[in-house]
Amino acid sequence: MSELTPNDMPHRIDAPVAGASIIDRVSEAVCSLLLVAAIALISMEVIARNVFGTSLQISDEVVGYLLVAITFLSMPVAEAHGAFHRVELIQMRLGRRGQLISQTIFDLLSLAASIAVTWQLIRLAMNSWRSADVAATLLQTPLWFPQSAMGLGMALLCLALVRSIMVKLALLRTGGAA
Repeated sequence: MSELTPNDMPHRIDAPVAGASIIDRVSEAVCSLLLVAAIALISMEVIARNVFGTSLQISDEVVGYLLVAITFLSMPVAEAHGAFHRVELIQMRLGRRGQLISQTIFDLLSLAASIAVTWQLIRLAMNSWRSADVAATLLQTPLWFPQSAMGLGMALLCLALVRSIMVKLALLRTGGAA
């Protein structure tokens, strides 16, 4: 899918806004690498169990952490590609300007919620780091590590939402949604 500029947006308002930034591209690449790592680890576990009759003992935990990181780090990518949550039932009944206004309001509400969640996730990771909390597993993974991926993903989503809001407000101001 090619990236659209703000000039292209009146044709498809829910399309990507202002193209993917370097942050979005890096986040997408990291998510791709984490997915490949998860698939490789699951494959190694299957081979270990079926061929050698043993288990790696860590694959469930590590793949779980990778899944959490992929989930949170992919949210800004979804926003950049215009694939974040939308209320289509309402959107399809509105004109272009109404769609932009509705999407801007939704993005503002999403930003407010995302800021609150980001703040709480960062506090959680910092508390886990200060108290040296570890997972009650064989690896004893420091909990701040996967929690940090959650906070980072939400912070990047906040940046993506701010960018989307700015582009939509500029379109509303210039009459690009007429």
